[in-house]
Amino acid sequence: MTLNPLDNINQLVVEAVADAIVAAGIVSREELPAITLEVPKDKSHGDLATNAAMQLTRIAKKNPRQIAEAILEHLDTGKASIEKAEIAGPGFINFTLNKSYLYPVIGLVQQEGENYGRVSIGQGQKVQMEFVSANPTGSLHLGHARGAAVGDALCNVLDFAGYKVTREYYINDAGNQVVNLCKSIEARYLQELGQDVEMPEDGYHGEDIKGFAKELVAEKGDSLLSLDSEERTVFFRQYGLEKELDKIKRDLNRFRVHFDEWFSETSLYEKGLVEKVLEELKAKGEAYEKDGATWLRTTDYGDDKDRVLVKNDGTYTYLTPDIAYHRNKYERGYDRMINIWGADHHGYIPRMKAAMEALGNDPDKLTVLIAQMVSLFQDGEKVKMSKRTGKAVTMEDLMDEVGVDAIRYFFTMRSMDSHLDFDMDLAVSTSNENPVYYVQYAHARICSVFRQAEEQGIELLPLKDINLGLLTTEHEYDILRKIGEFPHEVTLAAENFAPHRLIRYVYELASLFHSYYREERVITEDAERTQARFALLGAVRTVISNVLRLMGVSAPERM
Repeated sequence: MTLNPLDNINQLVVEAVADAIVAAGIVSREELPAITLEVPKDKSHGDLATNAAMQLTRIAKKNPRQIAEAILEHLDTGKASIEKAEIAGPGFINFTLNKSYLYPVIGLVQQEGENYGRVSIGQGQKVQMEFVSANPTGSLHLGHARGAAVGDALCNVLDFAGYKVTREYYINDAGNQVVNLCKSIEARYLQELGQDVEMPEDGYHGEDIKGFAKELVAEKGDSLLSLDSEERTVFFRQYGLEKELDKIKRDLNRFRVHFDEWFSETSLYEKGLVEKVLEELKAKGEAYEKDGATWLRTTDYGDDKDRVLVKNDGTYTYLTPDIAYHRNKYERGYDRMINIWGADHHGYIPRMKAAMEALGNDPDKLTVLIAQMVSLFQDGEKVKMSKRTGKAVTMEDLMDEVGVDAIRYFFTMRSMDSHLDFDMDLAVSTSNENPVYYVQYAHARICSVFRQAEEQGIELLPLKDINLGLLTTEHEYDILRKIGEFPHEVTLAAENFAPHRLIRYVYELASLFHSYYREERVITEDAERTQARFALLGAVRTVISNVLRLMGVSAPERM
């Protein structure tokens, strides 16, 4: 992977400062602390700054400004394209660079294309991401949609950062919810056949259940009545699960989210893994009997109280199969496991980590991210019900109303641990206030300029024949620098599990482009400058497209 010009110039400046410190006799190279650079917030303070002089005061036993002066006396400015170096404040050193160091960014983007921005920090580590994992008893809702958008974007970012990512959906197909689903379909089926039966107390009353019953009557008539009770239960269970899972998969496919693994909770029982993990915890002395129930000693691992594994009626709590599932994840050899859970699962994290540690697994390999709730607003008012069904708004409703691009962009735009207010009117508006429109329009606008060039018969030259030294405006330097920052932003987004960083980044890049487009003409009377500007715009287009692809958002060529 070619060294990014921004990394290259940073490295050269660090080396120049280090050489100057040693040449000035301030400290030996062996004593030299790590030199850090930062980009000043105020552009008038230059391109880069270091606090190296302040770091050295204790070792050199001099005040930082004296140290800074000694550094500047011995600084080889030619080595790092340094045009000007000045002391500021208590001893900062500000560097203004010859902007020519930015030009190779365009060549790097052209060379790497859709792979521009890829980094290798993951080093092929195996990461398992489990997200969405809704009970297969009804439609996906807004919380699932946010988990799906953020989870999939994070998977894309981790892949782009050099990790080997497996996406997994955990199917909660064992337990009371599925029993109630089965009973609900059976009751609706019997009602369709004219029988006077009531829905179960905790039954599911959705329109989809009525639809399943109508389909069954159309396909099978009353033939299911001839099955004995146990056979009929097995049939309705399997039928309901398949129907609900098909719907979930259909919605996720439309939402551009695809899973590598669909892991069934039932398989844990069929393979005896739940009983096995329970016996192991008992054998290790991590589980104990009290009041007719079986408890896990999670307080030994920092939890606020011990947790029940088997209730006094002999049934498992939700925690027990979940422990078996997570134990299975560890056994599959992942270097890291990441879960995205809903806002109501925050308290569940310490007990799961405690259980993993009790089983001898490294709890730090398991990371749980919480996706907070989403509130919908339309016409300035909070929306709770779907106009179409009069029921709670589902992910399907939202896709119908505002489209996949807007949902995925908006749902990933904020850190997932913060509450999100989603303005449906803004999401469908074609104005600069709509951030997804603003970014997509930047891409489409660049495509339009390229079409204009073709219509005017302008033949775009290969990069080797273009004089990039004609990119001399402050706008152009800002855009080049922003493009060069992309790989670093990918690194930070991956390290911090924060895909929203890239949403902010691409918005800033689009903003720089729109500002540039308002101020400067791309097609000018100066043919050479025109070629340089098209090379710049081509790089912007590639980077915007790459970010949007990572976010699962389209990059339209026309709008």
